[in-house]
Amino acid sequence: MITAFVLAKVESGKDEEVVRKVRKIAGVQRVSPTYGTYDLHVEVSFKSMDELDKFIFNEIRRLPGIKETVTLVAPKGYE
Repeated sequence: MITAFVLAKVESGKDEEVVRKVRKIAGVQRVSPTYGTYDLHVEVSFKSMDELDKFIFNEIRRLPGIKETVTLVAPKGYE
């Protein structure tokens, strides 16, 4: 399994809408709104890097309200 943490910046006023949409995406384990530089912390888990790529490029980055993402991939054995 591939575990990753996606940090996202969200347009002002779109937080609740984005959280609801992200929670519905396959592979998402946990979604937490956060204070600070990033507005959202998303924990995901996938069977392959291809699945993670599809999530990042075809799902989360295309959501209205998402301005920027940073993806942190956990090394194997730490999932």
